[in-house]
Amino acid sequence: MDIRRRNNIRITGRPDGPTVVLAHGFGCDQNMWRLTVPALEEHYRVVLFDYVGSGGSELSAWDEKRYSSLAGYAQDVVDVCEELDLRDAVLVGHSVSAMVGVLAARAAPERIGSLVMVAPSPCYIDSDGYRGGFSAEDIDELLESLESNYLGWSAAMAPVIMGNPDRPELGEELTNSFCATDPEIARVFARTTFLSDSRDDLESVTVPTLVLECASDVIAPREVGAYVHARIPGSALVTLQATGHCPQLSAPRETNAAILGFLRGLR
Repeated sequence: MDIRRRNNIRITGRPDGPTVVLAHGFGCDQNMWRLTVPALEEHYRVVLFDYVGSGGSELSAWDEKRYSSLAGYAQDVVDVCEELDLRDAVLVGHSVSAMVGVLAARAAPERIGSLVMVAPSPCYIDSDGYRGGFSAEDIDELLESLESNYLGWSAAMAPVIMGNPDRPELGEELTNSFCATDPEIARVFARTTFLSDSRDDLESVTVPTLVLECASDVIAPREVGAYVHARIPGSALVTLQATGHCPQLSAPRETNAAILGFLRGLR
């Protein structure tokens, strides 16, 4: 199947500029980057895509076995990079896509030359000496609720994930994005996301990396950002004053400024 159609690839910005690939998180699609694209496209070639099963992707290409591990999503990233013959691209990954980016960079080092990790979490479950933000029981309950009533779960959880209760339109947007996802596909993606443990993969990162954390984020607390930063050699950590798990929507100017500052430093 044609990769451009399968992953709903869209390219904008400067054709001769350095390439930035934007990768969305669980329950979302490339529209989550709409406030970031204008800040990038004057100087960069911007590549947007949807994971298979999300947004405008080709749903017939979805396979439960492939997308039951983060490696399946990383292969989507590699496929997009190979289709466009990208070299030394910057991968900006939001939420779970930050860890997908780690796997993709390891699988195709000639394609991905640097990483921007927006609200990353390598493991969501607390364990001895590590705080991921959730107990194993919390995650079990979250997944059980999602599987029994996905639309109800989306309506309840999306505003919590987004944060910013004084701006309810943001929570409504994320709710609508979640609800637009096929429940069966969302069930698999959620299990893949919330049960993943990519902590051991962090030390394999050898490319320049920016870790962006939010001042308050129920999905990825500050301890997680510190952990990721500490385990990626030479990485930079920036704490945004933004709240919630989607700073590219809730605080786009601050988020874009941090990304652009990092990109300028790569030149």
